[in-house]
Amino acid sequence: MSESNTSSRRDLLSAVTAAGVGMLAAQVGAAEPDARKTAGEFYEWRALRLKRGIMPGRVDGYMKEAFIPAARRAGCGSIGAFNVVVGPGNPTLHVLIPHPTIESFLTLGDRLGDDEQYKKSAAEFRALPANDPPYLSQEIQLLKAFPHVPKLEVPPAQPRIFELRTYRSHSKSAGAKKIEMFDTMGEIAIFRRLGLTPVFFAQTLTGTGLPSLTYMLTFPDLAAREKNFAAFRADPEWAKLKETPGYTDAEIVTDINNQILAPTAYSQV
Repeated sequence: MSESNTSSRRDLLSAVTAAGVGMLAAQVGAAEPDARKTAGEFYEWRALRLKRGIMPGRVDGYMKEAFIPAARRAGCGSIGAFNVVVGPGNPTLHVLIPHPTIESFLTLGDRLGDDEQYKKSAAEFRALPANDPPYLSQEIQLLKAFPHVPKLEVPPAQPRIFELRTYRSHSKSAGAKKIEMFDTMGEIAIFRRLGLTPVFFAQTLTGTGLPSLTYMLTFPDLAAREKNFAAFRADPEWAKLKETPGYTDAEIVTDINNQILAPTAYSQV
C-alpha cells in the first residue's frame, strides 16, 4: 500500500472542496443553521479487498507495525481496524482513520513519506510485486462527523462487535432531513437511551450512492444487539418520531445497507 503517491489525494481535495464540502454546508447547514460553525472530525474509511491465504495476515502486520503507528504520529486519532462478521465482502479489512481537518486527510501521504520509521517498517510491504499484490483493491471514502456527534466515541476495550449502517436518499434535501432526524430531532438520543451506543455518525462526502450517511454502533455481542434493537423498534418515542410528516422512511430513505464487524486484535477502536 503506497502512501507516497499523493496526487490522487490532491485531486480528491479539489473535488471535495468544490463539491463535498459545499454539499455538506448546503445539506447539514440547511438542517441546522449553526452546523457550519461546529468543528467536527473527518473520517477516512478504507476498505481493503483481500483474498484468502497469506494476504490478510500480511495486511494485518503492515497495519499493526507500520501504518497505524505512523498515522498516529502524524496526528490522526484512534484508528479502527475491522473484519467482516456478517455481510458482503469477506475477507475485507475495514480501516477507520479520524482526521482533525480535511487538510490532515489530504496530507497524510506526504507526512508518512517524511517518516523514516514508517518507511523502514513498511518497506517490504510496499515493495510487493504485481504478481503478489498487497491487496486486491482499495476503496476510500471521506466522511464528515455530524454536528452533535463531532468526535469519535471510542468504546471500552472489552469484547465487542460493531454495526456499520449506510442510509441512502434520493435527493440532497431528503438526505438533509435524515441527518436532521438523527442529529437534532432526537433519534440519536433514543439510540443512547436504549443501548444502541454510537461510535460515529457522519455524512458521506465522496464515493458512490450519494447522498448518504453512515454510522457505527457498538454492542457487547449479537444477543445484546438483538435485544436493544427490539427495544428500539417498540419504543413509543421512536414510533412517534418515525411517523413525522416529511421524515418517514418512504419519503427520505431509498435503502439501508449494514454489516456486522469485529475489531482486529490491534484495533484502537
